[in-house]
Amino acid sequence: MKRLVVALVSATSLLVSVEAFAQSTSAPAPAAAPAAAPAQESTSTAPGAKRAACQSAAKALKGQDRHDQMQLCMAQAHLDCLKQAIDQKIVGPQRKDFVKSCAG
Repeated sequence: MKRLVVALVSATSLLVSVEAFAQSTSAPAPAAAPAAAPAQESTSTAPGAKRAACQSAAKALKGQDRHDQMQLCMAQAHLDCLKQAIDQKIVGPQRKDFVKSCAG
């Protein structure tokens, strides 16, 4: 559980850094904005919907860029699902199951 929290905090910090960098440049990176949006906008409860959205967002990328984008997108999807679980006051093993099925 501690590793998950550390990973989420690290991923969130990285995402904030990427967003701050993108805002500081004159033209935003083409892959940065669309990749985060599908995970945030997806409200579907179908298992794997957010993973599919991340895969389609990273489709145009290759190699390490694709891998990095998938990791960032899935971390954001996981965080969104965790926030949803907290809002719905889901606790214990049910929260873990909810987040796992929500993020895909």
